[in-house]
Amino acid sequence: MPFELPEELLEETFLASTGPGGQNVNKVATACQLRVDVFRLGLPPFAFRKLKTLAGSKMTSSGELVVTAREHRTREANRAEARARIIRLIDQAFVREAPRIKTKPSRAAKAKRVDAKKGRGEIKKGRGKVRLE
Repeated sequence: MPFELPEELLEETFLASTGPGGQNVNKVATACQLRVDVFRLGLPPFAFRKLKTLAGSKMTSSGELVVTAREHRTREANRAEARARIIRLIDQAFVREAPRIKTKPSRAAKAKRVDAKKGRGEIKKGRGKVRLE
C-alpha cells in the first residue's frame, strides 16, 4: 500500500522549465518543485534514516525533501510526477533489509584454502631461475 502524503504538508512552486515544449518553455512555468517537511510526516526512526540516505542531496539540512519534475510539457503532469517520486522514495524507506547473520568458515574450508595457497606457492617457486650445480 503506497504512503499517503497529507496535502497540508506539501509546498509546491512552479519554475521555468527546460526540455520539451519549444517556444512555450520560455513563456510558461511548467516545472514543479515540491517540498515536504519530513519531520512533520511522523516517520518511524528506521524509515527516516533510510529516507535520508536514499534522498541524498534532495534532503536539506533542515529536514525538507525537495523534488523537481520537469520532464513533461504541462504543470499537471509534472505535479503528478513529483508527487509520485516522493511517494516512491518514502515507500522505499519503509522496506527493511534482512539483518546480516555473521558466519564463520568451517575448519575444512580453512584447510582447503591453506592447501590451495601452498599449492600456488609451489607453482611459483618452480618458476625461478634454473641453476646447474
